[in-house]
Amino acid sequence: MSTRALIVVDVQPTFCEGGELPVDGGNQVAADVAAYVAAHRDRYGIVVTTQDWHIDPGEHFSDDPDFVGSWPVHGVADSPNAQLHPALADLAADVAIRKGQYDHGYSGFDGEDAVGRSLDQVLREADVSAVDVVGLAESHCVKHTALDSVHSGFATTVLTDLTAPVSAEQGEQARAEMAAVGVTLTPSTP
Repeated sequence: MSTRALIVVDVQPTFCEGGELPVDGGNQVAADVAAYVAAHRDRYGIVVTTQDWHIDPGEHFSDDPDFVGSWPVHGVADSPNAQLHPALADLAADVAIRKGQYDHGYSGFDGEDAVGRSLDQVLREADVSAVDVVGLAESHCVKHTALDSVHSGFATTVLTDLTAPVSAEQGEQARAEMAAVGVTLTPSTP
């Protein structure tokens, strides 16, 4: 029997209000994701979290960021703001993927778990055929994770009310890119 997975992308204080690279609405997304998982955990065979976990990501960090390919320092490995958001304390994820140690790491598929498995390996070992993607930021890491999920052959849905973009314009562009490759965009509630 095939399995549906939930991928919770980068719901970390570093991307929420008060963090180094905040997304407007980030704290609300964290609370909403926590409430959604608490109410709907039974829909998923596996829940995976991803985290930016930067050690030395090279040009990804800049003192003079362009906010396209370079960014202020954020998601620093082992820092408090790189941990999962406190709202997710009771999430009980099955697998944690950390990404971007030495590169930009936009996609959850760029990272690995504590024993070195890629997200693709984790999903295939769990017999996953479909994934729902939520988290931060819609215009960047959610988008790249969803695009890579489709390219890896998984039926992919982004739950649009459980994410937030860096800006409205970038959110529109991300949704267009995702829809163009077959990502389903739908709210978490009918």
